[in-house]
Amino acid sequence: MKWMIASDIHGSAYYCRKLLERFEAEGAERLLLLGDILYHGPRNDLPQEYSPKKVIAMLNPLKDKIVCVRGNCDAEVDQMVLEFPIMDERKDLYMDTIPVIAVHGHHLENLPVQELNKGTVVISGHTHIPCIREEKGVVFLNPGSVSIPKEESAHGYIIYDNTTFRFMDLEGREYMKFTQKIQFVK
Repeated sequence: MKWMIASDIHGSAYYCRKLLERFEAEGAERLLLLGDILYHGPRNDLPQEYSPKKVIAMLNPLKDKIVCVRGNCDAEVDQMVLEFPIMDERKDLYMDTIPVIAVHGHHLENLPVQELNKGTVVISGHTHIPCIREEKGVVFLNPGSVSIPKEESAHGYIIYDNTTFRFMDLEGREYMKFTQKIQFVK
């Protein structure tokens, strides 16, 4: 199954629209959102075309394709207007045979890395900075931010397909890649 993975839309209708155009162009079947969907947060400037109501109208029709975790800027009131679950702090799932833990990332330091199986992929957002890193056989990925990227990174997302995570900008250009060959070792 082909997944699009994105984080930190922060209420930007402009960048949400671009993301969903790429979702369609990529032919992804599922959209994993890593939180901070509607609110820009007190530390961020307003993103381009800040309009949470437009973001709601764009995402709700995709409710059956979206898997989401709660970000630090997401609240119960957001769940009242979004038609897909956003309140889980963590989702454990598989992308093909790859075990994935999806979190927003603001409590990433609390994740017990030593207890995770080698080959697990932890995907988080929050920092607005794309990265790939490995710690004790666990791979950490961050797609960066859709609307408010930091450290001169791209407005971007990740596409997962056939054991490969491709980091993409919103123009559809790949700029980083990670291929996961899994060996389940406890």
